[in-house]
Amino acid sequence: MKTNQQSKPLKFLALTAALAFAFGGVACSGKDDAAAKSADASATANAKTDMAKPAEKSDKAAPAPKAALTVTTVQPSNSSLALKLPANGNVTAWQEASVGAEANGLRLTQVLVNVGDSVKKGQLLATFAGESVQADMAQAKAALMEAQANAIDAAANAERARTLQNTGALSAQQINQFITGEKTAAARVEAAQAMLKAQSVRTQNTQVRAPDNGVISARGATVGAVVGAGSELFRMIRGGRLEWRAEVTSTEVGNIKPGSKVSITSASGAQVQGTVRTIAPTVDAATRNALVYVDLPAHPGVKAGMFAKGEFAMGTATALTLPYPALVLRDGFTYAMRVDANNKVSQVKVETGRRMGELVEIKQGAKLGEKFVSSGAAFLADGDVVKIVDTKTTEVKASEAKPTEVKPAETKAVPAPAAGAK
Repeated sequence: MKTNQQSKPLKFLALTAALAFAFGGVACSGKDDAAAKSADASATANAKTDMAKPAEKSDKAAPAPKAALTVTTVQPSNSSLALKLPANGNVTAWQEASVGAEANGLRLTQVLVNVGDSVKKGQLLATFAGESVQADMAQAKAALMEAQANAIDAAANAERARTLQNTGALSAQQINQFITGEKTAAARVEAAQAMLKAQSVRTQNTQVRAPDNGVISARGATVGAVVGAGSELFRMIRGGRLEWRAEVTSTEVGNIKPGSKVSITSASGAQVQGTVRTIAPTVDAATRNALVYVDLPAHPGVKAGMFAKGEFAMGTATALTLPYPALVLRDGFTYAMRVDANNKVSQVKVETGRRMGELVEIKQGAKLGEKFVSSGAAFLADGDVVKIVDTKTTEVKASEAKPTEVKPAETKAVPAPAAGAK
C-alpha cells in the first residue's frame, strides 16, 4: 500500500511535466507562426509600396550613350576646280652659242669672263698673243706697197707703148708685153690688198668677242694654251633664256595648246610660271612621249640642266569637294566620318581626285546634303556618338568663358528613424 501511495506522486509529476511540454510547444509554434505572418505582411507591404511607384521608375529612360567627342560638321559642296595635267622634264637653254677660236696656232694671253657671267653682244671675252699676227700684217702692207709701185711703173710703160704704136718704133709684140705687164701689176696690187685684208681679219681674231647677249654656261679657255682654229673656248646661253622640255604622253599632248600657262617647280623648290611656246611635231618611238617646249622667265633658283615638274593649266570643272582635314587615311584608303540624324558616326570610304588648296575632289562616297566631321575625324571610330557644335559659337564661348571655382558638395546627415516608427 505504501508503494502505491508513493508512486502516485511520481505519476502526477510526470503527467504535469508532459502537459507543460505540450503547452510550451504550442506556445512556440504560435510565436513562429506570428513571426512568419509578420514577415509575410512586411513583404506584402513592400510589394505594395513598389507597385505604387511604377510610374517613377518607368519615367526614367535608359541613359543615352556618352558623346565621344565634340565636333563641327561640314557638308560637301560643288566647287570649281582647275584642271591640271602633271608632267616632268628638264630645264635647258633656249639656244646655246659656241664661242670658238678662229685664229690658228695662237697662244691665249687673257681670259676675261667665267661661267655664270652675263655678257653683252661684242663684249671682249679673251685675247690671243698678236706679235706674229702684227708681223704678218706689216709684211702684207709692204707687199702691197711693192705691188702698187710695180703697178705704177707697168702702167707708165704701157702708156708709152701705146703712144709709139703708130710710129713703128716698137713691134706689136713689145707693145702687147707692156700692156700685159700693166694688167699683171694691177692684179698683184689686188692680191696684196687681199692679203693685207686677211691679215687684218687675223689680227681681229686675236680678240674673242661675244656673238650675242647671254650668260656664259661653260668655259674651256685656259691662259697660255695654244689652240687651233675651231676649238671651243666658251659656251653661252643666248639671251639668258631657259626653257622647260616637258615629256607628255601621246594621249594628252593633243590637249595642250601654244600659249597655255604652266606652273613649274624646280628641284631647288623654286616656282615659276611658264608659257608653252611650241610642241614637238613627232613622238618618241621608245617612250611614246612628246616634248613640249615651255619658255621660262629668269629666276635665280632655276638653272639649265635641272629636273623640274610642272602642271599644265587645262581650264576648270565643277566637282564635289570636302575640306582636306575632313579626310582620314587608314590602311591605305581614304575615309570620311559621316554623321547621321542621331549624331552617330559611320566611317565611309571615299575616292579622291584633284586637290586645290584645302579642297579635295570627292569622286565617290559622298553626296550633297550629308554631314561629315570637319576635323578630328582621326580620333573617331565607326559607331561613335558625337556632340555637334557650331564652330563660330564655340569660338565666342571659348573666348568669353571664365574659370569657375569648383566647390566640394555639401553633405547632410540623414537622421535615423525613431524607435518604433513605422
